[in-house]
Amino acid sequence: MTTSLDLSRLSLMDALDLAILIEEEALQRYKIFASQLGHTGSGYDAGSFFASMVENEAKHGSDLLARRMTLFGKTPMKLKLVDLYDVEAPEMGAPRRGMSTVQAFELGIAAEKKAYDFYDMALPGITDPEVRTLFAELRDEESEHVEMLREAMAKLPASASVETENDPDDAPYL
Repeated sequence: MTTSLDLSRLSLMDALDLAILIEEEALQRYKIFASQLGHTGSGYDAGSFFASMVENEAKHGSDLLARRMTLFGKTPMKLKLVDLYDVEAPEMGAPRRGMSTVQAFELGIAAEKKAYDFYDMALPGITDPEVRTLFAELRDEESEHVEMLREAMAKLPASASVETENDPDDAPYL
């Protein structure tokens, strides 16, 4: 998880932009995973889980964007997606064909924890009180996301931990 930014110098607008971009990066990654894995049609599977994460990340990003628009209108973003890498997004090579739904959930939980760690580790270096408040709020939201995923995972049937068979002609990893 990296960013090329000096977080201690972020304005509130820049901090909101960074948070929006973090959600966008995760959304794009989950979209790739959902597309790569597809859906088995046998109920809830890893691909379906990743598709649901696309929706979750889109909602969080939209909420942050609405907040930004309220505070700063249509002022253009100074930050770009290239200013960060893997802050919340799961690693590109993480999914694989045949992975179980539980394994997909574990990947999502790890990504949310990674985002929590990012905001938590950034806090000591943030001097702007508004940015500190925002980062603490975002950190706490990531913790809530972890708990929501854990609760949903606990409700999965036992079959959700079973990996699906791979076609021998398929590559074992994506």
